[in-house]
Amino acid sequence: MASVSFRKIEKSFGKVKIIHGISFDISDGEFVVLVGPSGCGKSTLLRMLAGLEEISGGEIAIDGKVINDLDSKDRDIAMVFQSYALYPHMTVRDNMAFSLKLRKADAELTEQRVSNAARILNLDPLLDRYPRELSGGQRQRVAMGRAIVRDPKVFLFDEPLSNLDAKLRVSMRAEIKALHQRLKTTTVYVTHDQIEAMTLADRIVVMHDGIIEQIGTPLELFDRPGNLFVAQFIGSPSMNVLKGTLRQADGRAWVESQGHAWQVHTLAQGRDVQAVVYGVRPGDLTLSSTGQGVPAKVIVVEPTGAETELLLEVGDTRIVVVMHGRTSVQPDDIVHLEIAHGKAHVFDEASGQRLE
Repeated sequence: MASVSFRKIEKSFGKVKIIHGISFDISDGEFVVLVGPSGCGKSTLLRMLAGLEEISGGEIAIDGKVINDLDSKDRDIAMVFQSYALYPHMTVRDNMAFSLKLRKADAELTEQRVSNAARILNLDPLLDRYPRELSGGQRQRVAMGRAIVRDPKVFLFDEPLSNLDAKLRVSMRAEIKALHQRLKTTTVYVTHDQIEAMTLADRIVVMHDGIIEQIGTPLELFDRPGNLFVAQFIGSPSMNVLKGTLRQADGRAWVESQGHAWQVHTLAQGRDVQAVVYGVRPGDLTLSSTGQGVPAKVIVVEPTGAETELLLEVGDTRIVVVMHGRTSVQPDDIVHLEIAHGKAHVFDEASGQRLE
């Protein structure tokens, strides 16, 4: 296992700068997820760590040793790609053992490591099959097994579940998390799927346009997003946001938006009549049973069984409410919304930064 450090990392393709001076550290044994929209630079950063892309500026270190000039094969890392990248003419056993055979490792050690990885990933019955005889999930497990066999200092995952169907992604997420809990190997995982990030990570690095927007545990990012981008990117369904005006008087604070007053805790930051964006997560809104709260018109009712998702209209803005259980409300009904205590978020409209 190993620690990883990124120090003022920059990357340019010609005159186009992709990554702008990124710095952060990954602790020994930590599972860190790089997440962000397509084009934010997360896969490029991973490929620089892997030695598959040159570094335009800054340093990457593993266990304190700068690896900028080391070849990929000398960095003691293992990478699992979005495409399984298995050799079609080799059996599962030979695919998993291939990297050790290239190193001319002892045959007994190779067999021991392959058997151990196969047992961890439930691949024992499949060792003599070829990739064409496997399902997508089985192929991805073989790719993971090939990485485990190398016993690297760092695992790198580049969107490994993107090619799988929704049900298989859920089960593979659980397998990857269980694998990390068992092996305790430092892991850097890239995805654009924030649900994967939330469920897998010890810490999440949220990237956007080649910079880091925020770093924190999944619940830190969910409960206290540092800016509007993180607030809307983390969480599914995404946070409801409304533009409005912050009002403060007599020790109270609220936001005027769409002709209504939206409750807020007293803010140390912010000033009266400041232009702000008010945010509240779908699960933090409830329907009032007393007729108090912000009135909203029901547009769509989407029952999913354990939960019901409502699309509502307040003024000219549409918002989403996620309710536990079921409801009798119908489209065109008027309901009243209450916000869970302390769950409102306020952001400066100009900068997008959170107001505390």
